[in-house]
Amino acid sequence: MSYKIVVDSCCELPAQYHQDEHYEIVPLGLEVEDELIMDDESFDQASFLKKVAESSKCPRSFCPSPEKFMEAYRTEAENIFVFTLSAKLSGSYNSAEVGKKLYEEKYGKKNIFICDSESASCGESQQALLAARLSEEGLPFEEICRKLTDYRDHMKTYFVLDNLETLRKNGRLTGVKALVASTLSIKPVMGSHKGEIIQLSQAIGIKKALAKMADTVAKEAVDPDKKTLMITHCNCRERAESVKNMILARIKCKDVLIMDTRGVSSMYANDGGVIVTL
Repeated sequence: MSYKIVVDSCCELPAQYHQDEHYEIVPLGLEVEDELIMDDESFDQASFLKKVAESSKCPRSFCPSPEKFMEAYRTEAENIFVFTLSAKLSGSYNSAEVGKKLYEEKYGKKNIFICDSESASCGESQQALLAARLSEEGLPFEEICRKLTDYRDHMKTYFVLDNLETLRKNGRLTGVKALVASTLSIKPVMGSHKGEIIQLSQAIGIKKALAKMADTVAKEAVDPDKKTLMITHCNCRERAESVKNMILARIKCKDVLIMDTRGVSSMYANDGGVIVTL
């Protein structure tokens, strides 16, 4: 059956999919000082990071309207699979759900599966690309939905950031009970539990934190040879490559994909952040 993948712009998709008619990215908005920046194809990461560094205010994001999602559902494709960043971090999931109700009220019932990724960035990418693969295999809609949910429930997300202030000031660290101040050069290794950010461990300095994250990824990996290791980075390709090499020295993965962050991920990861999913 024909299909369409709809993602919010926290999802990092490889460049080749941006022109693929099977995919549509619904952009979130970003605000720095009083300037509104859309997280779409016009987003300039270098310019954005410079504006954030020069601003005395914490940048903010806002989710797409339900109407934006509703319009994305207007397609001849029979099955639609929607992936949003964690509902614990954004209203994007709720907007996607309301958009579905608006669509059905106006156009009638349709196969629309909306998945709270319980992650962000490459976590959404993992699920979106899996939905496409399963659709290409010709599996029934209901079976694809079950497989996606099961995959989401077992997928692991890890990240290390140079700067946690954007997450902290925007109230995204409520699940972290005891977080050491970043001014002490102690860098937490973070993860996700049912979409909520948690602290897994910590290390002195960014290099040791990245090494500890890589070690944790390798130790917790289940059947990695059947999965794609995805790494997103905010303006730090060398760090991402280093993390990749440390992980692959321990385990074998089916494939590896490294991507730079889009707008929302750049805002929260900040310059130098690295995110890993497997």
